[in-house]
Amino acid sequence: QVTLVESGGRLAQAGESLRLSCSVIGRSIYAISWFRQTPGKEREFVAFISRDGGTTDYADSVNGRFSISRENAKKMVFLDIRSLKPEDTAVYFCGVTSDISDHRIPFEHTYWGPGTQVTVSA
Repeated sequence: QVTLVESGGRLAQAGESLRLSCSVIGRSIYAISWFRQTPGKEREFVAFISRDGGTTDYADSVNGRFSISRENAKKMVFLDIRSLKPEDTAVYFCGVTSDISDHRIPFEHTYWGPGTQVTVSA
């Protein structure tokens, strides 16, 4: 059993920076992805980090503005967002996957957190 808890979401203004955190409560170290979702739309892949942090991947739409990192000793995964845009408004989720799964697909994730709301005003 793995429990994920996201935090750090808030109301922000365009241009600001934000750090989202994902606390991973489980017996192992897991590959983690971040997704985001807006009402009426499918969950959208944002970023991935492998178990050892050596491999990262980003959606083209966020590449260059988003940065994923992890601190395995604290079982934390972070998503740093800079130059926030109104279109970044969404609920952000972290999910457990594996290093060999297709981490861009929600179905390849076994556990999810409840999400954290990010709202960006223009």
